[in-house]
Amino acid sequence: MFTGLIEETGSILNIRPGSKSTSVSIKASKVLEDANIGDSIAVNGICLTVTSKSADNFTADVMPETIKRTNLHRLTKGSKVNLERALKLGDRLGGHMVSGHIDSTGEIIKITPDENAVLIEIGLSENLLPYIIEKGSVSIDGISLTVASVTKRSFIVSVIPHTKKMTTLEKAMPGQMVNIECDMIGKYIQIFVANSNILSSNLTEDNIEKPSKLDMGFLASNGFL
Repeated sequence: MFTGLIEETGSILNIRPGSKSTSVSIKASKVLEDANIGDSIAVNGICLTVTSKSADNFTADVMPETIKRTNLHRLTKGSKVNLERALKLGDRLGGHMVSGHIDSTGEIIKITPDENAVLIEIGLSENLLPYIIEKGSVSIDGISLTVASVTKRSFIVSVIPHTKKMTTLEKAMPGQMVNIECDMIGKYIQIFVANSNILSSNLTEDNIEKPSKLDMGFLASNGFL
């Protein structure tokens, strides 16, 4: 579990593609201070497991499902990535609950200066837009951001100077693909509601619990009172 507050940006040292999966090595510093083999580190919002590490880099395996859903296959040697260590119990939750499981990618459509901030419009598939709500939270390349507005085909986030400077958004360009993780609370609620509707529609006269015939009159007529 992560918060979406980026600790540092690292850079891709090497990408070794297999037939479907990939192994990636990333140069880093802060996130390696207390990292061990088997620990989780979010790379552009993707929860990856450390398989090996040295003083200034770590390696992680990337499975086919992750390659398919994320922008990792677009990265090359030298590409900058957002890094965050997993949340510890007792830490401050300054962003929002981020699982590190990417839903899909979105495309940056437009970047517009807005006084001291920057507005970034991101196009997203119609099946995910219902999970994006105005003033709600969304993770973009692992960065916890607040949704400023939503359209039928896109949404807009406002990025403050500090966030822009400390993340890969500093070099963001229109046409760039970014990893999107919708707020997990909304996704859980949607599944619960959908399953509740299914259960309700499956109820029939045979499986609906009928009122009990056990009452005071029944007990009296059968000698119990």
